[in-house]
Amino acid sequence: MAPGLSFAEKPTLTGDRVILRPVGTADACALAAMDAETYRLTGTHRTFTLEELARWYGSRSEHDDRQDLAIVERASGEVAGEVVLMDLDVHNRHCAFRIALVGAGVLGRGLGTEASRLALAHAFDTVGLHRVDLEVYSFNPRARHVYDRLGFVHEGTRRQALRWDGEWVDAHIMAILASEWARHHGHAQPAQ
Repeated sequence: MAPGLSFAEKPTLTGDRVILRPVGTADACALAAMDAETYRLTGTHRTFTLEELARWYGSRSEHDDRQDLAIVERASGEVAGEVVLMDLDVHNRHCAFRIALVGAGVLGRGLGTEASRLALAHAFDTVGLHRVDLEVYSFNPRARHVYDRLGFVHEGTRRQALRWDGEWVDAHIMAILASEWARHHGHAQPAQ
């Protein structure tokens, strides 16, 4: 393992609007409230029982190849979603990124954008990663817009990667490099 490159430490990260903290069993109920649209936008076909979610979230602290953080809105103290840095590749200083908000009630308020910036700052500035990538489906232009603003660069498209409601959906691969992050810290000016 590369020296110091690990997700073993489970931090709490504080922003103006959100706090990111390690998920746990107690978060299962709030995160179970993700609506059908969230499942669609993340390409999640399967629903999970509360017991399955409690086991899953309760076991996240045991893994040093991922960071599963609850997004907690500071103003209300409510869990608004989760952000995950996962699939850590220590040799290539790389991981994947995922975010899900619990539903329409938390959208459009900047919570996901701030949570993403906090997670990326941790990945690049604390952990020392070189690259973070993600996948976003073509039917999710709102997320694509946020990723562009954060400085993710479109690298390619996995054509017809998801089957949803009888239709094939493309998945766009996007990534951000440490050198890009160092220039704009998640405040990029997307191409017009």
